[in-house]
Amino acid sequence: MATSLPPDASSRLADDAARHPADSLRRKLSALLSLSKPRLTVLVVLSAMVPYALYPVPAFLSSPALATAANIPSLSPLTLLFLTTGTALCSAAANALNMLYEPDTDAKMTRTRTRPLVRRLLTTRAAVLFAVGCGGVGTLALYWGVNPTVAFLGFANIALYAGAYTPLKRVSAVNTWVGALVGGIPPLMGWAAAAGESAVADGTWRELLFASDGSSLGGWLFAALLFAWQFPHFMPLSWGIRDEYRAAGLRMLCWVNPARNSRVALRYSLVFVPLCLGLCAAGVTEWSFAVTSTPVNLWLVREAVKFWRFEGHKGSARGLFWASVWHLPVIMVLALAQKKGLWTRVWRSVAGEPLEDDEFGDDEDDEWIEDAAAGSAVGPGPVSR
Repeated sequence: MATSLPPDASSRLADDAARHPADSLRRKLSALLSLSKPRLTVLVVLSAMVPYALYPVPAFLSSPALATAANIPSLSPLTLLFLTTGTALCSAAANALNMLYEPDTDAKMTRTRTRPLVRRLLTTRAAVLFAVGCGGVGTLALYWGVNPTVAFLGFANIALYAGAYTPLKRVSAVNTWVGALVGGIPPLMGWAAAAGESAVADGTWRELLFASDGSSLGGWLFAALLFAWQFPHFMPLSWGIRDEYRAAGLRMLCWVNPARNSRVALRYSLVFVPLCLGLCAAGVTEWSFAVTSTPVNLWLVREAVKFWRFEGHKGSARGLFWASVWHLPVIMVLALAQKKGLWTRVWRSVAGEPLEDDEFGDDEDDEWIEDAAAGSAVGPGPVSR
């Protein structure tokens, strides 16, 4: 299985750095970028962007004329820029700190032995400065460009990944669950970023993450989806290199308890069907998403059943790993393509038909507009910094 994995981006960048003179700018930049684990960082950013795009914006925000008349912001490309930039920098910081913590164990594993700190392509001081710089700038970008709640989540992800997950790898197999929590936070960041732009009260974390009207449910469903996905993805991946994990002293279920390793992968693969149904019920996607996502989810379940029956043997680990690789982007694209009300708005825009007053909700939307308009007379509006 290990030989069938795609080339590691960090290793390829480290190889590129090693081919250049020690004092060259190309070598330094490639080595620093390698610290960020680029492919993982891209996945983290995308997992924040999708919930941001799927956030059910109130009806009047979809109309630039109304937004201008009420002097209230709509979802902003500038906010999205700060969200993606800040999230990418926070992810880069967490990954760099991870590499700083375990160069000795990285040196014992095929997947990680070519990382820049193992090969001494960078000094420890340079890696620390890179991690601290990315973490600081990323958190500030989220604070000033998005909102304090998202900034806190971004910083918390750095602390959880580098301060809890990484050292726990040597102690207990529970590290995988902590790592899954790390994967579930970026979707909450994207959701809270969009919620902050349409907040009607003080825009605190309570309103953005625990709204009394249940509008926060979509963000938590996406967080649960990313949390659950880690297990059918990582369990077969780790099984393929279980002997290396054992030799490096990293306590993963793949060698500590192989039978439980496969059961956990199967257990979490089963939750995607109800999670996708939940997104429909929460008004994030159309009900058609429940239909189109089911074949993809059942494919993942089928491969997880094989992985459980054969405990990774007979190609079952490889089958589940690649199913998980394709599963997440397909689910995300399907959700984006079936956002609640998207095609109705597209059709009416093309056909020139006016939008009905109750298309996006009931009288609550009218109250939303009245509250927001009144806010302009009494003080600052939603927190979106």
